[in-house]
Amino acid sequence: MKRRYFGTDGVRGKVGEEPITPETVLKLGWAAGRVLGKGATDHAKILIGKDTRVSGYLLESLLEAGLSAAGVDIRLLGPMPTPAIAYLTRTARARAGIVISASHNPYDDNGIKFFSSEGTKLPDDVELAIEDMMQQPLTTAGPDALGKAKRYDDAGGRYIEFCKSTFPHRMNLEGLKIVVDCANGAAYHLAPLVFSELGAEVIAVANEPDGFNINRQCGATFPIFLKKTVLAHKADLGIALDGDGDRLIMVDRQGEIVDGDHLLYIIATDRKRAGRLRGGVVGTLMTNLGLEHACGSLGIPFQRAAVGDRYVLNMLNEQGWELGGETSGHIICLDRSTTGDGIIAGLQVLAAMRESGKTLAELRSGLDIYPQVMINVRMSQRFDVKESPRVQQAIKAVEGELADSGRVVLRASGTEPVVRVMVEGRDVAQVERLSRSLAETVRRAAEEAA
Repeated sequence: MKRRYFGTDGVRGKVGEEPITPETVLKLGWAAGRVLGKGATDHAKILIGKDTRVSGYLLESLLEAGLSAAGVDIRLLGPMPTPAIAYLTRTARARAGIVISASHNPYDDNGIKFFSSEGTKLPDDVELAIEDMMQQPLTTAGPDALGKAKRYDDAGGRYIEFCKSTFPHRMNLEGLKIVVDCANGAAYHLAPLVFSELGAEVIAVANEPDGFNINRQCGATFPIFLKKTVLAHKADLGIALDGDGDRLIMVDRQGEIVDGDHLLYIIATDRKRAGRLRGGVVGTLMTNLGLEHACGSLGIPFQRAAVGDRYVLNMLNEQGWELGGETSGHIICLDRSTTGDGIIAGLQVLAAMRESGKTLAELRSGLDIYPQVMINVRMSQRFDVKESPRVQQAIKAVEGELADSGRVVLRASGTEPVVRVMVEGRDVAQVERLSRSLAETVRRAAEEAA
């Protein structure tokens, strides 16, 4: 069944434009309440959390009204990281959790995504049921059956304690100076406390959100800010989250960026050494070939999923494995959390440092990263590269030149109107030349098709 509202990560768009309009979000809240609250013996309970975008106030109120009209009780969490909402939904025994966030996008975008009662993404059939319900007339429950809303006042403290519980009890972070870049996002008031309560000296930055500065030249999508801050403060390392707290990028004391591929390598090798690695590692189509080769040399199985934490999670569950993630910094440790969590992933890396006695720079140095260039080609309308003979011919030419020493990946973004062109190989000059050439071919083919 074709989806009208839900994409790969909930419902997302520019605020004021479909589907992120007052009318549609109100209807979405009501439809979700009708579907997710079905069968409850009393009022079902659904949690709502958000990041720090100014539009969160509007969308929170609309969802609250829709859920109440459907006869569902609401617990308002306020600004809260996406993984925190997944955790709290499960521990509060709620029917579902709702996240108001557009993750790493700028402030004028926003989105709505859902977690099940188990703290996992909603199954496809439930999302489709919500879409189907949105086509029905909105009917309001009787006055005696309307849902009530309450604040969940101790939500932040509960999540902080949960994060700390994922770090070995025999260890602490004393003696470490850590810069924590909160991206002016949902973790601004929580992440610094997690690391400082474990003993680290924390320098918190980008922790003063104003509704408009989320992800603006800070956070996991702009690690140059973290790099400069780590070097300026002579810190041991830096941790950058994104706007909703589910991505992690780190920086070592020399200012070198440690991305999701490095993080997966560090966590996987630490668990392999300790005999705690269950199965193998799941990456994506964009994961660096160097990680795949490194896992192979260590006897660690490696598989690639489609891009998106949903698909990484699906493959982990299919394989019965626990560790996976994306180059962008979505790291999933299923033995610790039900979804990607930037704070918890950071703690796993810090535990590996403490256990090994090595610095972050030393741990990352074992991975040989192949040069990889990705160019985003912006589209005026949807363009399917698979249907373009010109593009397909260009791909074959690039693959022929790379032979067995590289890869080519073209894919449409699930959240932006762009086609991502990625070329990877051993020679950086060759990779840069081929990626520019292929991106230009895609751009021209798209313009001709428009």
